[in-house]
Amino acid sequence: MVLRRVLFRRGDNMAAGNEILTMRRITKNFLGVRALNNVDFTLRANEIHALMGENGAGKSTLIKVLTGAEEFESGEIRIAGINQPVINHSPQEAQINGISTVYQEVNLCPNLSVAENFFIGRELKKFGVIDWKTMNKKAKKAFDDLSINIDVTLTLDNYSVAIQQMVAIARAVDISSKVLILDEPTSSLDDSEVEKLFSLMRKLRDRGIGIIFVTHFLEQVYAVCDRITVLRNGELVGEYAVENLPRLQLVARMMGKEFDDLAAVKRERSEGAVSDPVTVIEAKGLGCTGKIKSFDLSISKGDVIGLSGLLGSGRSELARAMYGADKADSGELEMNSKKLNIRSPLDAMQAGMAFLPENRKEEGIIADLSVRENIILALQAQRGIFRLISKKDQEEFTDKYIDILKIKTSDRETPVKNLSGGNQQKVILARWLLTNPDFLILDEPTRGIDVGTKTEIQRLVVSLAEQGKAVMFISSEIEEMLRTCSRMVVMRDCSKVGELSGDEITQDNIMKAIAGGGSV
Repeated sequence: MVLRRVLFRRGDNMAAGNEILTMRRITKNFLGVRALNNVDFTLRANEIHALMGENGAGKSTLIKVLTGAEEFESGEIRIAGINQPVINHSPQEAQINGISTVYQEVNLCPNLSVAENFFIGRELKKFGVIDWKTMNKKAKKAFDDLSINIDVTLTLDNYSVAIQQMVAIARAVDISSKVLILDEPTSSLDDSEVEKLFSLMRKLRDRGIGIIFVTHFLEQVYAVCDRITVLRNGELVGEYAVENLPRLQLVARMMGKEFDDLAAVKRERSEGAVSDPVTVIEAKGLGCTGKIKSFDLSISKGDVIGLSGLLGSGRSELARAMYGADKADSGELEMNSKKLNIRSPLDAMQAGMAFLPENRKEEGIIADLSVRENIILALQAQRGIFRLISKKDQEEFTDKYIDILKIKTSDRETPVKNLSGGNQQKVILARWLLTNPDFLILDEPTRGIDVGTKTEIQRLVVSLAEQGKAVMFISSEIEEMLRTCSRMVVMRDCSKVGELSGDEITQDNIMKAIAGGGSV
């Protein structure tokens, strides 16, 4: 589904001078790193303004400074209607001043009703008792006004993530009617849900609200935004009208160089092809009841095999069955011509496999440990508790991969939770590369990270294949796999329904196979 760019007549409300928020010369130092350096940002009423930049560019820090989650060293913030510069000391104070934020992970209570969530912390009372009737009535009207047709008396967990996002947005707007910050709100939504969210955003814009939209999806920026501010390395690159900044130029400004890397990845993939493949891992009738139907799959040295399919098609389940994260109950698995008995991920690790999971925050990083501790985890697990890695070796290993993968961190001892999402992903990659695996499973390795880091990871995947590694690459972005993969496995309804290779790997063939129309 192609998101539509909907054009609206620009009136006086979009003219300069209708600023609803101005941030000037904002500087913030964080853990020894200058996170923001004299950054300016301007938001006008009646606009959706994209805040763009690679991971570590300063987007999150600018939002935290604005909302009071972090203090800043110098600069000033002004909000329309307030006669003096504003310093928000907390998100609650920011709300009082007209600024609300909705994050990717909806921070509401699923066991409470929609109306309760809408009024949480500001319940309406009559004679000292909560007035449920009035709360339900007012919540219903608020949602009707935004064309959100839901039963406000039902608990929130009855609704999809998209509807929950809209409830959070409606609540934020009801609390604060000036500035709405949407931080990666579309990462967990499908195309139809994204369109519904965009429709709501446009309605709010037309009411005079200024919206700051933080996203990694370029297509969405051009579908819904009016202006773009680009940050790089904590500094302002520029502010642009959407129609004056083509996508290629946007990416170039985000990365700080002219950008032909995506095409280069494809060329490198073709030029690095292995002429005489040697099988690394082979599954024969492998399956896991209730999760993935029996499948055959062979992966060779130098192979980057992509798993393509819709959400719920069984891509992650196939990978987890091979790695032992879900124990297979049928079939067999061979690696380097030896039969394996994979009872757990540790067995897979000992056999020479590596697995970068889809959910890096819950299954990948250990947030409170340092970059160093996260990187050496898998190698230490391989060696066992009686062969401890010396502190000196740990530091050498860590510094090596910080340099190789260009991990942006002030120090190897920095808690990994303080790194940007893209750099956290690189830490997990470093962890597995340190074990020198023969077979790597990368499940959505570029989800939620910026274009530049995506390209770095794609180049790394191609490089690993050239070194003779076998790689399984799972991505929801077909174009990304077209650039990176040498073969493509198509999944549908928890089954492997076909394979494509060579000239067969086209977007048209993949879509036909996923939809069940056309042979593979």
